[in-house]
Amino acid sequence: MSKYSAIPPAERLPEWLRRPIGNASDLERVQGLVKQNRLHTICEEGRCPNRGECYASGTATFLLGGSICTRSCAFCQVEKGQAPMPVDAGEAVRVAEAVEAMGLRYVVLTAVARDDLDDHGAGLFTSTMAAIRQRNPLVAIEVLTPDFWGGVTDQEQALAAQRQRLATVLAAEPVCFNHNLETVERLQGEVRRGATYRRSLGLLETARTLAPRIPSKSGLMLGLGETRDEVIRAMQDLRRVDCQRLTLGQYLRPSLAHIPVARYWTPEEFAELGEVARELGFDKVSSGPLVRSSYHAAD
Repeated sequence: MSKYSAIPPAERLPEWLRRPIGNASDLERVQGLVKQNRLHTICEEGRCPNRGECYASGTATFLLGGSICTRSCAFCQVEKGQAPMPVDAGEAVRVAEAVEAMGLRYVVLTAVARDDLDDHGAGLFTSTMAAIRQRNPLVAIEVLTPDFWGGVTDQEQALAAQRQRLATVLAAEPVCFNHNLETVERLQGEVRRGATYRRSLGLLETARTLAPRIPSKSGLMLGLGETRDEVIRAMQDLRRVDCQRLTLGQYLRPSLAHIPVARYWTPEEFAELGEVARELGFDKVSSGPLVRSSYHAAD
């Protein structure tokens, strides 16, 4: 049983976080295709509140590597486990078929952390990008990756391995490289188990070095106990590694087994932080209670 299970929700959702799920026909059509092709989307696995809107606009985020993640982040709805299923060799083709059937123009590829694989899942991204482009080379593909860290204990070897995995993905030329910082530095240990603040910043910085023409992007969840000053400090840290795009959204507790919400930031506070982000030099900013990593990604 999770240590959070005994912590009840602090309050009902504020009015600004309640929204209709979207067009039922769009949801049913996409959910049917995903189920038929034995695929996973973070839209469904993470119960994203925007999935109806995104499906209707021709955008979806596919979750590669199966449905079991080797990390155990306290905020995430995706199932956790140290023994994921073997890699599905046909997954890339089925994703490409679903993209074609759905008529998608912009696709975001993310993945569960696969610390059990030698390449930590880098090949999942490249094979899926190739399969999509073989069917329709005009589809724009953004990647949202894990940190590709681990496998060796020596620090220098670990950095070299991470760099190689990242280079593999960037060589496939996605239109945007995304890796989420998720929360402020003080809360990383509790929220992002297995990942670190500095390691994620380093990954984003390396991405800019390896592929300066590919825009970099990151995101923060608010409502986990961070202060306004800590959020601004995290945004400043992202700009120091030349991260160019930013998403800010409200954390919503998926279940009683997950870390509770400390507070709900208001739409006005999100708007103000969005302005601060633009002043810091981010060229694209999405900031609002219901914003998620892939929200309006095609814009």
